[in-house]
Amino acid sequence: MSTLPSDCSVGDVSSHSFWMPGNFHATVKRTEDAFQACNDIVACFQERARVERQYAQQLSEWSNKWKPVVEASPLYGSILKAWQCFLSTADRLASLHASICRSLVAEDGDRVRTWQKDTFHKKVFGGFKESQDIETGFTHAQKPWAKRLKKLDKARRAYHKVSRKEQVAREREVHAEGNPDVAIDKQKKIQEERELAQQEAEKVRARYEKVLEEVNRYAPRYMEEMESIFDQSQDEERKRIVFLKQAFLSIHKHLDITNNESVRAEYNQLHNTLMAIDEHEDLRWWKNTNGPGMPTDWPHFQEWMPEKKNKKGKKEVEKKEVEKKATIERSVIIGGVRVRAMYDYVGQETDELSFKAAEEFLKIEDEDDQGWCRGMKDDGCEGLYPANYVEVV
Repeated sequence: MSTLPSDCSVGDVSSHSFWMPGNFHATVKRTEDAFQACNDIVACFQERARVERQYAQQLSEWSNKWKPVVEASPLYGSILKAWQCFLSTADRLASLHASICRSLVAEDGDRVRTWQKDTFHKKVFGGFKESQDIETGFTHAQKPWAKRLKKLDKARRAYHKVSRKEQVAREREVHAEGNPDVAIDKQKKIQEERELAQQEAEKVRARYEKVLEEVNRYAPRYMEEMESIFDQSQDEERKRIVFLKQAFLSIHKHLDITNNESVRAEYNQLHNTLMAIDEHEDLRWWKNTNGPGMPTDWPHFQEWMPEKKNKKGKKEVEKKEVEKKATIERSVIIGGVRVRAMYDYVGQETDELSFKAAEEFLKIEDEDDQGWCRGMKDDGCEGLYPANYVEVV
């Protein structure tokens, strides 16, 4: 518990000390200030949520704008894949920042609003019940103290007044002594006035000291009551600070994407894609697709052969139709697409498919990054072939 000052002067009474009457209002006002702070916090992070939403929209717009440009780019292979990865990463980051926006509004904002509603109870005619309880407690504790201080101040002013009167009487007595111009009777009268003033000063001083003693005797009780009410206010404020700390930590958790596992995974994937750029593999693909590595039908002597005119009977035609229908059904089951070769191709590796121009077969896997597809002939033979050597039937 605090200690009482040794003296209570006029300066002390008019000071901003907590112990002086009425100076507890700053503590009472903390309740209204905390309520307003909640409003400001919600408004502040709702605005931040709008920033996150706008950033997410801008990321999506940027990605959508550049996707067709990247797709039509002359780049190829791993370097093209790296460029595309920037756009796909932006799409996923846009989703993340949109979720941050939702968390700030629906989770953090609602949490503060709910706590605010449960913690602060508004009165019909304004103010809050919590601040009124604290103010009432302080007012009751200070009422008897204020009366004593008022009585003490009155006694102090009375004592100072008679002291000044006594001082004037002493000065008149000193001036009159040894002054031949002042008659003896006059000097005696001045001396009597000084003695009366001195007696009155001593009497008023005794009364002042008695009132001061009463004030000092009551001070411990007053301080105890005031500190008890103050501790209640401190406890309420402690709860508010603890809650707002947790609310700020929750907001920090949502905003701190540096510790977000999905963000780390996104940028790790992007980094790995960039590190996977392989100039040797890209150049090899270009060589095989657009350069000297491309297969070609080198000129060679072709013997002339007379055309054979075969008359196809009705049964043979029906057989061809059945085979064609079976091939189509088989392609549907496998999930492929029927294609026709535009050029001859002789496989260079054991896993490649050879075919002649105009030959039809089934494409069972789409084109990869290197420009190769997988196909299957009607006899069941499978292999890789250049995608630009065929066309869809």
